[in-house]
Amino acid sequence: MEEELEMVFDMAKESMDESISHLVKELSKIRAGKATPRMMDGIMVDYYGTMTPLNQVSNVNTPDARMISIQPWEKPMLQHIERAIVNSNMGLTPHNNGEVIIINLPALTEERRMSLVKQTKGEGEHAKISIRNARKDANDEIKKLKGDGLPEDIAKDGEDQIQKLTDAHSKKVEDVLNEKEKEILTV
Repeated sequence: MEEELEMVFDMAKESMDESISHLVKELSKIRAGKATPRMMDGIMVDYYGTMTPLNQVSNVNTPDARMISIQPWEKPMLQHIERAIVNSNMGLTPHNNGEVIIINLPALTEERRMSLVKQTKGEGEHAKISIRNARKDANDEIKKLKGDGLPEDIAKDGEDQIQKLTDAHSKKVEDVLNEKEKEILTV
């Protein structure tokens, strides 16, 4: 019985860790004033009929804090990459010079910064909901084990452990959000 309880705890921890990882990945796509190659991670390019991630058909670099350069491995891909960037709804304007695509990032307005903070908080709320769902699933499993003969005091300890894990992961979400918000609001 206690091995099964340990498995429930491990599954909950893994699920909560995945929520944090997903949050970090999503926040890396939100522009915070400084150009990073990871901003382009969500862009898919039509590569001879197959939708392929941009970083698998080109080199993505940031020569400075306000510029992204994209060097395709094959020249015919320039138009496809340019079209994918325009269609990505990221509000970026690519400039194709025949060799590379340059994207100049304008400075963020105060209004845009506040919009990005709001988007960041929305992503954080999704992560918290996911963590709470993992807690609920774990507590449901503990209740099933209790029905199968797990002693009440051990079940209660298990629920307390799950709650501590939930609190720790919620704190991590808050820390990640505060860091990203600070990054966005820094001019």
